[in-house]
Amino acid sequence: MKLLISITNKDEVIEAALGGADIIDIKNPLEGSLGAPFPRIIKSIEEVAPANVQISVAIGDAPDLPGTVSLAALGAVSCNIDYVKLGIYGPASFDSALLLAREASRAAKEGAPDIRVVIAGYADHRRVGCLETSLIPEIVRRADADVAMVDTKVKDGTNVFSFLSCEQLQKFVEEAHANGLSTAMAGSLGIGDIKRLCELGADIAGFRGAACAGDRVKGQVKRDKVLKIKDQMKAISPAKL
Repeated sequence: MKLLISITNKDEVIEAALGGADIIDIKNPLEGSLGAPFPRIIKSIEEVAPANVQISVAIGDAPDLPGTVSLAALGAVSCNIDYVKLGIYGPASFDSALLLAREASRAAKEGAPDIRVVIAGYADHRRVGCLETSLIPEIVRRADADVAMVDTKVKDGTNVFSFLSCEQLQKFVEEAHANGLSTAMAGSLGIGDIKRLCELGADIAGFRGAACAGDRVKGQVKRDKVLKIKDQMKAISPAKL
């Protein structure tokens, strides 16, 4: 299982990398769960990121505007990254979500054929009024994307396991894997959730708050906190790292 640490600035890059992050995920928490960073921030991070760490960029809790989102995806992949990630937030139906995901994935892969496209659903979809999470693996498959992800929209101390049972998450992972897709789990996760993530067979585990000194918005990622997460992952499932 790969460790993804979400960062917001270049000062957090080395902290995350020295702590053992496999992927650094650049986002802007001020603009939402998957808030998009400014291009200048991406560039500044790329200048100091170690070569052995992959780079992901979030492009937003996407509204139901396929043209706007596909342009954002194309812009993100021009920044020489490994993953581009968007959340299915605005679309109210499966068909509109599929159109959004398909156009974003197409734009990203035309701009960078080796890019991996991450499509995220929200575990707390009922309280925020967005698409049901269980539909995400099929959307990812039909959109020719690569990674099916579960996150949370509202960051209030509850996490993905507050809204979806292990059985529901297991089904999510199994459906994705059956179609050759990878899976990612995030959403206010803590060290105590790592065992369940390993048991579920998630391919990527994403953290920010648990890796920060301070809260997820104003706090800063610290290597000692990242190391604790990585060490726990190694202790529970070394064969999967």
